[in-house]
Amino acid sequence: MANAYTPGLKVTGASRIQKRRRLPILGEVLVNLGDVLTPEMPVAKAMIPGNPQTINISNALSCEAEDIELYMVKKQGDPVKKGEPIAVQKSFISAIFGDRFASKCESPVDGVLEHVSAVTGQAIVREPAMPIQVMAYINGTVSEILDREGVVIETSGAFIQGIFGVGGERDGILKVVVDSGEEILTAEKIDASCEGKIIIGGSLMTGPAIRKAHEVGARGIVAGGVIDKDLVEYLGFDIGVAVTGHENIPITLIVTEGFGNIPMAHKTYDLLKSLDGMHASINGATQIRAGVMRPEIIVPDDSVVVQEGAVNDGEMEAGTLIRCIREPYFGQLAEVVDLPPELRVVETGARVRIMNIKLRNTGEVVTVPRANVELIEE
Repeated sequence: MANAYTPGLKVTGASRIQKRRRLPILGEVLVNLGDVLTPEMPVAKAMIPGNPQTINISNALSCEAEDIELYMVKKQGDPVKKGEPIAVQKSFISAIFGDRFASKCESPVDGVLEHVSAVTGQAIVREPAMPIQVMAYINGTVSEILDREGVVIETSGAFIQGIFGVGGERDGILKVVVDSGEEILTAEKIDASCEGKIIIGGSLMTGPAIRKAHEVGARGIVAGGVIDKDLVEYLGFDIGVAVTGHENIPITLIVTEGFGNIPMAHKTYDLLKSLDGMHASINGATQIRAGVMRPEIIVPDDSVVVQEGAVNDGEMEAGTLIRCIREPYFGQLAEVVDLPPELRVVETGARVRIMNIKLRNTGEVVTVPRANVELIEE
């Protein structure tokens, strides 16, 4: 029987999870091998150099570039304050009436005078370095130290990937507020008890529900789908094709199925329902193009037994459960009917390998390129 390979979304209650927590530049690792961590614990820190500010001293003093060293009152390496003179050109008038009549070149920012050039007549003031920290993000154990970069944290538990999300890394207690994966998450289902929680909805997170969750201080929402218009209204801008996850919002939103009123897959809902009340870490970061990233829900649980070799190898055959990841069936669940081996010409004119799939919601059998689907891994 014909088969194919495609990457897929994972929805599993028992997985060995490793998270690489790495600084963007070299710094200092703050934990040791074997340390048991919680999400809010810092694991590494560094100082990011401040922005350089270029100052044209020769223009400010109306002098030749090679003469600026005669007027410098600060040396390379000296700290400077915003508005503090770094070069002063005195004149006959200033000698009589005081320095307020002298030509001055002042620093535009606080920082350090990093460089002075008698060739260009310019100086560079470097703004103060900015401290950054990388947090653990999940409950787990340090399994590897990345020298001066970060750590690898390992845990066991449930691992669920969504199809799209916004908002960064957050953690909280899972709270299921609907009775099925088909039920719409409305604002009425959210109250003060959702503060600090990750709300689990059903088929759709409505615009009012998102705003209510924001108001009560929820940490996140996970549901089957969202209306694009509601999401844009909440964010205040449209979502492009770049990486999401850096939006300046206090709540992380994850959809497991796609855009629209799409019921959450039974397997996904049942798993989340069984995890109700447990501590989870979520991240809405998504990138669908090169370097694919998916939003995720991680629920550490030391009691789960992870079977070695039980990882899905990515093969598809008739009966395999998949999800469409491009239009016109974006977000829909389906089963593979068959995998014709020959190439077919699609609407774009390209010759590609295709598959026939049966859509879960309508029972219709349609043909799609194999590149337009992904597995839902057990």
